Amino acid sequence: MANTIQAIRGMNDLLPEQSPAWQQVEAVIRRVAASYGYSEIRMPVLESTQLFKRSIGEVTDIVEKEMYTFDDRNGESVTLRPEGTASCVRAGNQHGLLYNQIQRLWYMGPMFRYERPQKGRYRQFHQFGIETFGLESADADAEVILLSARLWREFGIADQVELQLNSLGSNEARANYRDALKNYLSDYISELDEDSKRRLESNPLRILDSKDENTQKILEGAPSLSEYWDAESKEHFEQLTARLEAAGISYTLNERLVRGLDYYNRTVFEWVTTALGAQGTVCAGGRYDGLVEQLGGKATPAVGFAMGMERLVLLLQEQEKLTPRRVVDAYLMPLGEEAELNAPRIAEQLRNELPELRLVSHCGGGSMKKQMKKADKSGAEVALIIGADEIAQQQVTVKPLRTAEEQQTLGWQALIEYLQPMTRG
Repeated sequence: MANTIQAIRGMNDLLPEQSPAWQQVEAVIRRVAASYGYSEIRMPVLESTQLFKRSIGEVTDIVEKEMYTFDDRNGESVTLRPEGTASCVRAGNQHGLLYNQIQRLWYMGPMFRYERPQKGRYRQFHQFGIETFGLESADADAEVILLSARLWREFGIADQVELQLNSLGSNEARANYRDALKNYLSDYISELDEDSKRRLESNPLRILDSKDENTQKILEGAPSLSEYWDAESKEHFEQLTARLEAAGISYTLNERLVRGLDYYNRTVFEWVTTALGAQGTVCAGGRYDGLVEQLGGKATPAVGFAMGMERLVLLLQEQEKLTPRRVVDAYLMPLGEEAELNAPRIAEQLRNELPELRLVSHCGGGSMKKQMKKADKSGAEVALIIGADEIAQQQVTVKPLRTAEEQQTLGWQALIEYLQPMTRG
């Protein structure tokens, strides 16, 4: 007997009993994005490897260690997308969506990184992303943060997440700070952890979010990023914080927050939570004004964020905030040959009258006891029973499955009125 083939490690199936929770989360995300005037864009999961090397940076962990990269049959290097922003910018450049235009875009779909699988983090994972192009003012930064804050309120977890905020300044200011930090840390090189030693030459800002306790002690005396802000970036950050405060959004200034991707400038932010154990990030983003030009387009300001769907769903489940609609509302049970003949017609008429009704029509015959077992197992709220008598009198017997309510036999219009509330729950 052949061995059963298993899913690749870190790439998980989403089973039917799990899908309703995801559908509920996705429905809220789509509604909120639309309420801010954002339009959906869908990009391919496979892109040229150069796209990510040029955008994320060749000396980042993602490019060096985590990307799924291989040569296709033409010998061209391709990569399963590890994040969505670069793909969105590529699509915008390719189709002429960005230059001298304002675009508010969102996307949702699978990303791929070769990391150690753990709870809420997988090698194939899903992200929801927001990207705004063509607006350089702090209003745009505030808008994407306010959109994310609205999501937390909609999900009922606003008290479980904290906004951490920082500014990297201009690219020049960031480069000046990079040099100052490198000079400071060079005096402690023998005391740094191995990852930080490696990053000292390639990407010293990443040392700021090192998890090594001794490295963090060394960083306590490091230069402050805000000391290197240029005047325009400082004014931009003050405008952003003023707008957030006016909108009632509280935040914490975190000068160690730098984000792991090379393309960020000015605003960077993360929403973090301790509700899943150690502090973890559920949403992160910032401004990336140079990326469009870096990927071959004309200079275009941009700001956005991405959130991991697995971690969000897990957080909502831990907080018992998900009450997805049942998969099946009603289960149609035909008893006898004549009922079985007419069941498909009756089921279609019900779907015509109530397009939102989730109706399963029993297939395969069987006794009333057998069909009732399947109706109960389906999770339906009611069983709809039709036999020869019901067919003759153009009626349906309704038996509630989740309450002690008595069964009743209803005519067609009364049945429609009875089932109508189920289509909203």
